[in-house]
Amino acid sequence: MIYTIPTKRGLGIELWGTREDLSQLYYLISNYWNNDQYRSKPDYQNRDLLMSSFSYEIRKARDESRMTREGNHYYPYTDQQYLGTNLSWIHILFSLAALKYNMSFSNTSKLEIATILTLEHWLASSMKEFDEKTAEQLMPYIDGALHEANAYIYNYMRSLNFRYFQLGGGKKAFRQLPDILSTGVYSTDNYNTLKKELESSAKANNCQVSDLEVNDDHFDYDSIQW
Repeated sequence: MIYTIPTKRGLGIELWGTREDLSQLYYLISNYWNNDQYRSKPDYQNRDLLMSSFSYEIRKARDESRMTREGNHYYPYTDQQYLGTNLSWIHILFSLAALKYNMSFSNTSKLEIATILTLEHWLASSMKEFDEKTAEQLMPYIDGALHEANAYIYNYMRSLNFRYFQLGGGKKAFRQLPDILSTGVYSTDNYNTLKKELESSAKANNCQVSDLEVNDDHFDYDSIQW
């Protein structure tokens, strides 16, 4: 089964599953990005960047390039291999928002819907396990508070994710997560401010917003203590 647990320092989740579980999730995601049927949708390319980054982590986990263990955390005495990867809260929340948006244009199967609901269940469980009080404030972000049709959803994720990583983890940082995520809620002051910043930066650099990078060259992602 696919399940998640919070990382030790609360930067996000460990997502775990068997090779078959992760393959199923990977192919589900693959059905809803880099697909000709979405090219007519507004700003598909920006959403594809987000979906690609999510798909990449699932594929790396499936291919044993992230974390491995024998048995899962809830049934440790099974002899089945489980494979996992770390995902920040912000990355997984924005990725699920983008995935559900693309899924809304298609006839989805019951298995696909069940897989998304399972992920959302475990995500909520992991939040509550880390800090139950703050988790209650985060439930709306699982249930659709993030603007799924955001034209710059990938850039929002990168910007907010970097902001959260800079806090260094722990419960103090986690308690700031609801406020950080509020920037992803349509038409709030913070949402509009970031939108204007991205558009101004794109204009100044004579490029599309999707081409912008976060100014994080000084940040050592490889040394993150999850």
